[in-house]
Amino acid sequence: MKKLNIALLLAVIAGAIYLSVLSPVEMQSMQGKFLSVLAPFFRTGTAVQEQLGSMGQGLKTLDELEADNRKLNEQNRELLTTNNLLREIESENNRLRSALEYRERSVFRLLPARIISRDASTWWNTVRINRGFEDGVETDQPVLTEIGLVGKTTTVTKNESIVVLVTDETCRVAAKIEGTREQGILSGKRIQESGTAGELQLNFLTKNAAIEAGQKVYSAGVSSGVFPSGILVGKVKEFRTRPLDGQALVEPAVDLTQTEDVFVVVGAK
Repeated sequence: MKKLNIALLLAVIAGAIYLSVLSPVEMQSMQGKFLSVLAPFFRTGTAVQEQLGSMGQGLKTLDELEADNRKLNEQNRELLTTNNLLREIESENNRLRSALEYRERSVFRLLPARIISRDASTWWNTVRINRGFEDGVETDQPVLTEIGLVGKTTTVTKNESIVVLVTDETCRVAAKIEGTREQGILSGKRIQESGTAGELQLNFLTKNAAIEAGQKVYSAGVSSGVFPSGILVGKVKEFRTRPLDGQALVEPAVDLTQTEDVFVVVGAK
């Protein structure tokens, strides 16, 4: 080990002596050759440093990233809101188109009307519409939608009318069950009795009638009745046998809590 150190020391001393005797021209030539050997390494280091610098400039700060995230979330909420509005408009257009088509093919003269209020104390009993005797509305005229029966007019004023709903116990409809000869009187049930708002009952059916859940119920259209024949009222939920007759519980065809637009039957075409 000592011999190696001595050899290195002698080499360094010899190199120093050699450099000291060189002329300036020879010294500059040697320096140029030495730098040319190291130049590729310098260039590589500079390129790496430049790339790291450009990468650093391209990176965003945490605050900038959070701001971009908030902006994207706001844009996403805006797009969701717009999409929901477009779906609602499309649904409204489809509903109005369906109502218009029903009016055109109906055998009745139908006066379009809009529900403007509901009595909160008798939610299932009456609604108020924006049509009155000035529009040709009279008492005891059927009110319906393209889906089915809603009720009938009662009190009629100049520009408004009260409609008693089919789910009210005082609104009685002569009704028949599809696929059978069964007919009865349909009316609403008191909520206190049924425990279910908007439930209908069809009474005076044959005691042992072959009636099943899901069968549709239509207005029967008796001669002295208010409602013409063939208007869908609802569908059977359950059939019960009673001591003297049979009774069907009926689910209304029209969702009276969501209905906004209706037709008043003002005559035949």
